[in-house]
Amino acid sequence: MKGILDFLVHDVLSQPAIIAGLMALLGLVLLKKPIREILTGTLKTIIGFLVLGVGADVVAESLNPLGTIIQKGFGVQGLIPNNEAIVGVAVKTLGQQTAIIMSLGFVFNLLFARFTPFKYIFLTGHHTFFMACLLSAVMMAANIEGVWAILSGSVLLGFLMVALPALAQPFVRQITGDDNLAIGHFGTIGYLSAGWVGKWLGNKQKSTEDLKLPQGLSFLRDTTVSTALTMVVIYVVVTLAAGPAVTAEVAKDQNGIMFAVMQGLLFAVGLYVILAGVRMMLAEIVPAFQGIAEKLVPEAKPALDCPVMFNFAPTAVILGFLASFLGGLIGLVILSLASLPIIIPGLVPHFFTGATAGVFGNAAGGRRGAFFGALTNGLLISFLPAFLLPILGDLGFENTTFGDTDFSVVGIILGYLIRLF
Repeated sequence: MKGILDFLVHDVLSQPAIIAGLMALLGLVLLKKPIREILTGTLKTIIGFLVLGVGADVVAESLNPLGTIIQKGFGVQGLIPNNEAIVGVAVKTLGQQTAIIMSLGFVFNLLFARFTPFKYIFLTGHHTFFMACLLSAVMMAANIEGVWAILSGSVLLGFLMVALPALAQPFVRQITGDDNLAIGHFGTIGYLSAGWVGKWLGNKQKSTEDLKLPQGLSFLRDTTVSTALTMVVIYVVVTLAAGPAVTAEVAKDQNGIMFAVMQGLLFAVGLYVILAGVRMMLAEIVPAFQGIAEKLVPEAKPALDCPVMFNFAPTAVILGFLASFLGGLIGLVILSLASLPIIIPGLVPHFFTGATAGVFGNAAGGRRGAFFGALTNGLLISFLPAFLLPILGDLGFENTTFGDTDFSVVGIILGYLIRLF
């Protein structure tokens, strides 16, 4: 039994591409499509997700050296939020409980979607695992273990998997223009904040995607070209500012400037691949969900990973990333002055959540909304992890912590509620 559970959790449910493919398969079977369409739709959904994942890995591979150069070149010391790193530490002691909470959480997700107004099926498997791990860690720190911890953690996880996409859906409808899909990513509080700030400070009539450029700069309308040029400039400037000694340590045998140029171009490649994967996956999974909606969960909507939003406002993606990172730098300075735990801006979380926050802010408030909304996200993922650390008990003494907003918000609220009652 334990072997089967380990296989389901670690080899099936931890793979968002497989989960999405199984959902597409189920939907197409329920629609009674021909075998060839079922096979094509299932495989294209899985391949689209895998292409998206490859693009995300390329972006992360491109950003990590830049983060190292910034940290070493400017002498920044502190904790770097990284979900994968903190979960890797936590599962050494919480692995079994986390696995059970994740598995039962998915069951409760389906039950909540079937019997409540929240018709969302959360398909981002790795984020489900991260949240299950956070819930385990918070309850362990509060000395809650066993059946009570598993049951309460599973129910809460299943509820979060429908409630958070439901909260974000009004903004998602503005972004996509319809109600066919949702966002299933535990950075939702940051995205909602970006939408609210964008609505308050911006003007949605002036979208980032409608920027007027002089005829001589018209080539910058191509998202891939503008992304490549922007990131190459950023990499080169940071590399020169950090100095040749630090750059040589990271670039190894490669010339420092060429290393910076290639990493900037690699970033643009990663983003291009992400957008291609999103297009391919959405073309298959959204129609397939009609079958699930008709037969199992009326009006069911797939809640997907945050890059699904990138296609709808590619310019806001880059603006959001830069604004979120700026928020992270501002947060670092304030945390230093306030003698709080120092949260070093991690470029990977600032890209994925900041870019998504930029898309949300743009939908609600145009260019200003994208900038100030993503800036707000950057501040949130700087301050919230600092306040989460005491809740995590022994895990709070590691050199990393959870990065995205929902982990911190849920952890802080749950931790203090447990202490209160």
